[in-house]
Amino acid sequence: MGKNIGIQGIEMPKESCTDKNCPFHGSLKVRGRIFKGRVVSDKMTKGIIMEFERMYRLPKYERFAKKRVRIKAQNPPCINAKTGDNVVIGECRRISKTKSFVVLKKGEK
Repeated sequence: MGKNIGIQGIEMPKESCTDKNCPFHGSLKVRGRIFKGRVVSDKMTKGIIMEFERMYRLPKYERFAKKRVRIKAQNPPCINAKTGDNVVIGECRRISKTKSFVVLKKGEK
């Protein structure tokens, strides 16, 4: 039996898991920022690297430039995102030295 994490548009996954760092079946709380992006690597154990592009301003040239942002996130077994999937990640407490986000939802490739 899982729990609703209270974020609109995020439903519980159909599968179940025993991961303590799962926001649906464990004790991990989600708060703070939420990002959408594409998984570029799933080689970590229970972890992924997600990437998205953002625009930032170059004041000297009065133009904008694209910048890539790569974020490491916890990948619970009940969601199990693979390389190429579109995902939604949410901020949580620090899980390891570099991971402080968790996958909330998996979309299509």
